[in-house]
Amino acid sequence: MTSREVFVLLVVGVVLTMSGAGTAVAQDTGATAELEDAEGNAVGTAKFTEDSDGVRMTFQAQGLESGAHGIHIHETGECESPAFDSAGKHFNPGRAMHGLGNPEGPHAGDLPGITVSEDGTATYEAMTDRVTLSESRTSLFDADGSALVIHAAEDDQTTDPTGNSGDRVACGVMEKSATTTARQGLPKSGGASVLPLVALIAVASMGAGILVLRALRN
Repeated sequence: MTSREVFVLLVVGVVLTMSGAGTAVAQDTGATAELEDAEGNAVGTAKFTEDSDGVRMTFQAQGLESGAHGIHIHETGECESPAFDSAGKHFNPGRAMHGLGNPEGPHAGDLPGITVSEDGTATYEAMTDRVTLSESRTSLFDADGSALVIHAAEDDQTTDPTGNSGDRVACGVMEKSATTTARQGLPKSGGASVLPLVALIAVASMGAGILVLRALRN
């Protein structure tokens, strides 16, 4: 192979690799929780996604009492109505005290409170780096899973163990899901595997380079 042919092959490979890596399809770690109240009525679906910044939760609620409510991730993936005691305590592998405002806290499962409007609906979003969906010491998918629970009263964010947030009025077991996203550039390490994508681009680039070399020779 001549030096000219090597140069052409390298140029084609670099161009195709860069253009192919411009948009990468990533498989993020995700989860959902279908929440129901004590009577079995659906009150909304919470969605969880994980990336390098942590776990983001979004929740569209309906059919709840208006006002402020505590909302937490609990340690067991069971939601037996009407009391939902089967969900256990707050998710707390670090054995901290309760509350985002507690100097000895918070629990890993503590979240900012949710405010429900007069018509019983709420839009909620929270971000936490104290838990993971992927395998780790703080994974919500440990041996017995996890649940998302809404309480009757406001969480004062300081009083252990529940912030005086009262009874459990809604609960949903967390279930794994997968979300596919297109990202500009290569995926972050917290996203899905980037190596298979790069390998595929590299093979395609080599093939295209060989075709170009053959065309030059003819």
